[in-house]
Amino acid sequence: MTAIAPEPAIRAWRDHDPQARRLPGMSLGPLPGTAGTQDVDRLWALGVRHVELDAPVDLSADHPTAQRAAIDRLRLVRDLTARAVSVDWDLEVSAQSAQRSAREWKVLSHLHPPRTLTGLADAPQALHAWRTRHYVCKLVWRRGPGFVQIRDRRWGDLRRFTADEPRYQDAIALLDAGAHSGDVPADVLEEFTSEHLVLCLGDLAWWLPYRVSRWLQEAMAV
Repeated sequence: MTAIAPEPAIRAWRDHDPQARRLPGMSLGPLPGTAGTQDVDRLWALGVRHVELDAPVDLSADHPTAQRAAIDRLRLVRDLTARAVSVDWDLEVSAQSAQRSAREWKVLSHLHPPRTLTGLADAPQALHAWRTRHYVCKLVWRRGPGFVQIRDRRWGDLRRFTADEPRYQDAIALLDAGAHSGDVPADVLEEFTSEHLVLCLGDLAWWLPYRVSRWLQEAMAV
C-alpha cells in the first residue's frame, strides 16, 4: 500500500511574465488539490499560466509519506510542463549519493527547470545547464492503436522506444501517478528503469514522460 500524503497546493497566476503577474486580476491566489492530469486541465481552463509550489521536492526523503509527497509534486510539475505552464519549484537531492544525484537533474531535465537546486556539489552549473537546454517535448509519450511510443531527447539525441504489448500500457497506467514497485511486472519495470523512464524513490516508482498537450514544432520534427 502506498503512503498517503497531503495533496500539494499552489499559488497561481494568469501569466508567466513576472511584471505582468503584478497587474490587478492576474493572481488566482492559492489553489488546493492539484495532483493529477484532470486537475491540471482544470487549472488551464481557469487561465493558469504560472504556478508556485507550496513546498520543495525532496528526493533525499527516507520516510514513505515524504517520498509520496515528493512524487506527487513531481507529477504536478510534469503535467504542468506538458501544458507549457511555467512553475516555480525547488528541488533537493541527496548529497550522500553524489554519483546518483549527479544524474538526477538530467533524468528530470524534461521538466520545467526548478527555481533552486540543492544537494549537488556542482548545483549552480547543473541548474544553469538545465535552464539553458530545456524545452517542451524533451521526453514525451503517445498512445497509438495497439502501441505506446516514447521519444526521449534528454541526452542530446533522439531515443525512440515503441512497445506493442498491452502489459506495457497497463504498467504505464500504474506508474503514471507513482505506484509501489512490487505492483509492476519486474521485467517491465527493469526495462523502463534501465532507459531512465522511471524514477524510483523508496518503494515507489513513477513514470517520467508526459503526454504532450502543446507542440512547439511540427509533429514530424518532434
